[in-house]
Amino acid sequence: MSTLRARCPDCRTLTAVALGDTYQCHSCGREFGAGLVRVPKAWGSGGESMAAAANMNVPWPEAATIDEQTLDAQVETMARQLPARPLVLGGCCCSHVGAVRELARHGRIGIVWLDAHGDLNTPESSPSGNEWGMPLRMLIDAGDVDACDVTLFGARNLDPPEVEFIAASGIATTLGELPERIYVAVDGDVIEPGELDVFMPEPDGIGLEALETLLASLPTPVGAGLTGFVPSARNEPALARLGHALGL
Repeated sequence: MSTLRARCPDCRTLTAVALGDTYQCHSCGREFGAGLVRVPKAWGSGGESMAAAANMNVPWPEAATIDEQTLDAQVETMARQLPARPLVLGGCCCSHVGAVRELARHGRIGIVWLDAHGDLNTPESSPSGNEWGMPLRMLIDAGDVDACDVTLFGARNLDPPEVEFIAASGIATTLGELPERIYVAVDGDVIEPGELDVFMPEPDGIGLEALETLLASLPTPVGAGLTGFVPSARNEPALARLGHALGL
């Protein structure tokens, strides 16, 4: 499917058309701040429910579904099919890699990564070997984003090598001055357990309303992603709230 045309979430026809970095449905007239990219994969062991979360109903026009059989192919296909302003729905946090990489080709980009975990492991340092614990490090090591342009917010379950990397690299752990262009990555486990249905809940998270307020305080991003959830009826309206808080 061309990223210039998407399926409208309201009238369900392929009549949502890209106008710059937004979409307008030529059938019902609705306007949308981003094109939805579904990534129904989880690169690790036992992540089937997280992958299935990419199929939840959310109110953005469906611009692409990236369902490749390797992570490298996923990243490459994402680059080809990415809307001008994407909202990525995963799957695991590896869903962000292709989106950030493609957006970074057009100039300096910062990342606000909201996650209970660091996602800063390497294949050598990872205790589990799951690739979903590595995507932020992938982006930094590949040069897609400078560590000094990364804010890791809400992390509270870090492996020792991740703690060392944060200290040595200059990654921020509190929100401060941001680059003009930012990508916002939201893993569901940043949220306080029990408020939403997430794949890997961790205690002492941020409340849903507080997260919504925080996202609304950020500049409108050039792209964003929602990952680490599991399918549920109550997640769908909550994800819509978070996306709209971002101005998308």
